[in-house]
Amino acid sequence: MNYKNVLFLCVANSARSQMAEGLGRWIWGDEVTVQSAGSEPSRVNPWAVKAMEELDLDITTHSSKSVQTIDPESVDLVITLCAEEVCPVFLSKADRLHWPLQDPDPKGLELPDEEVLERFRTARDEIRKRIEAL
Repeated sequence: MNYKNVLFLCVANSARSQMAEGLGRWIWGDEVTVQSAGSEPSRVNPWAVKAMEELDLDITTHSSKSVQTIDPESVDLVITLCAEEVCPVFLSKADRLHWPLQDPDPKGLELPDEEVLERFRTARDEIRKRIEAL
């Protein structure tokens, strides 16, 4: 890993980027500073918390943050996680990667709890695989 300061971005900073922040801190440890943010911050999704708890990772202390609160000088790699939405813009000299991952939150769809959790597990596992590959 050639980067020391990574920012994960999505729209609401509620699910994908929150899980990525938790996974990044777990996988990279103290070697990398990991942040997450969104263009329309909301809350940390309870399903993301539940999916991370399955790995014994606690993201209950995380909060949803605006991309505008992140100092551009504090980031040397930005990873966007949006697929069907418009990803936030982060103006900086940082390198960029785009991991288009479907939003696991079914927003408005009435799905059984197990199916919703499975969507979050899928996103979590894909993010983990990509972080480990970095």
